[in-house]
Amino acid sequence: MHKEPTDPVALQFPAGETLRLLAWVWMGIVIGVSFLATPVKFTADSITRAVALDVGRATFQALGYLEWALTILLAIVIWRAVATGQRPSDRTLVAAAIISGVVVLQALWLVPALDERVASIIAGIEPPPSHLHTFYGVAEVVKVAALGLLGFWTADASTTERSTLSTSELSA
Repeated sequence: MHKEPTDPVALQFPAGETLRLLAWVWMGIVIGVSFLATPVKFTADSITRAVALDVGRATFQALGYLEWALTILLAIVIWRAVATGQRPSDRTLVAAAIISGVVVLQALWLVPALDERVASIIAGIEPPPSHLHTFYGVAEVVKVAALGLLGFWTADASTTERSTLSTSELSA
C-alpha cells in the first residue's frame, strides 16, 4: 500500500522513479554483459577459448563490483524512501530482496567457483563437467526478471508520486 509522503523532503525525492530508473539501467547492463557480449566473444574466430574465458573472468569481476555498488544504491534508495514516508510496496521489497540475494549468491559462490574453473582451463587442465554455468545463467535470468518486475511495479508508485507533487504544487 502506497503511503502519501508527509515530509516536504519526500516531495523532492521521487523514490518510485528512482527505483524504476535504477532497475531499468541495471537490467540493461546485465542483458548487455551476460546475454549479449559474453556469448558473442566465443563466436569470434580469432579468440582462443582460454583468452575468451580470461576476458570473461575480467568482465564478470568488473560487473560484480558494479553490482555490489548498485545493490548498495538500491538499499539506500529503499531506506530513503521509507525515511521520507514513501515505503515501497511489499512486492517491490520482495523484488529488491531477490535481486540482492542473487548478487550475494553470485559474488560469494558462483563467480569464485567459475574463476577456479577458468584458471584451470587457462593452465591447460580441463576440469570435470559442472553445472556452475547453468546455475549462473539461471541466476542471471532470475535477476533480470526481478529487475524487470521492480521497474514495472515502481511505475505505479511513480505515477502516484507525480500526482502528489502536482496536488501539493497546486495547493501551494
